[in-house]
Amino acid sequence: MVRVLAVDDEKPALEELLYLLRSDPRVRSAEGATDATEALRRIGRALEAGPDGEDAIDVVFLDIHMAGLTGLDIARLIAGFARPPLIVFVTAHEGFALQAFDLKAVDYVLKPVRKERLAEAVRRVRELAEPAIAPQAPEQIPVELGGVTRFVTVDDIAYVEAQGDYARLHTDTGSHLVRIPLSTLEERWAARGFVRIHRSHLVALRRIDELRLDAGTTTVRVGSAELAVSRRHARQLRDLLMRQARG
Repeated sequence: MVRVLAVDDEKPALEELLYLLRSDPRVRSAEGATDATEALRRIGRALEAGPDGEDAIDVVFLDIHMAGLTGLDIARLIAGFARPPLIVFVTAHEGFALQAFDLKAVDYVLKPVRKERLAEAVRRVRELAEPAIAPQAPEQIPVELGGVTRFVTVDDIAYVEAQGDYARLHTDTGSHLVRIPLSTLEERWAARGFVRIHRSHLVALRRIDELRLDAGTTTVRVGSAELAVSRRHARQLRDLLMRQARG
């Protein structure tokens, strides 16, 4: 469970962010601060308490443009601590992404904040904040083919296509139909790098070869397949691919 401090000098924006964070079942606690002084005081208490203390903080969600010290200034100060909390920037401005990632930010979320995009940021934080666990065995999906049950490894799946209550798993060697809704696979495989790009498609991020924007239409190439990206998923997908390229 993640413990959060959110910092924004615009009270309505802060309250909205806190509401969304507290609605996420992976968030144990979410507190707010409206300026740098209050934020640094709260972070100082967290560091004194230690990672297991009552006042501990795992991550700070930071606005960038604030009166006095900016979110970037706060992040630079935090970086000097022995065991700093993780940083996620939440801002209306795209132009500071490179500086944010230079400061080792976990994520860069653009306003207005969408629930799905914030959930992805929380997932990233949770993966880094939780202790490392033993490597998992590759997950396999049973599929029926001519009366024979075969097992397809999830890591071999390039993308998934919705077909009613079924999903078609596309691999390099063929495709297989399974009776599992796409929404179920989206939730189950999020930690394995699968992202929703359209109501009909779930794609393994690492298998995307090309992102193309043409006349307002966004598509991706996955092997020999060209898949449409819906407008509501396009910005998140670009953010994820940029982050993957830098990492």
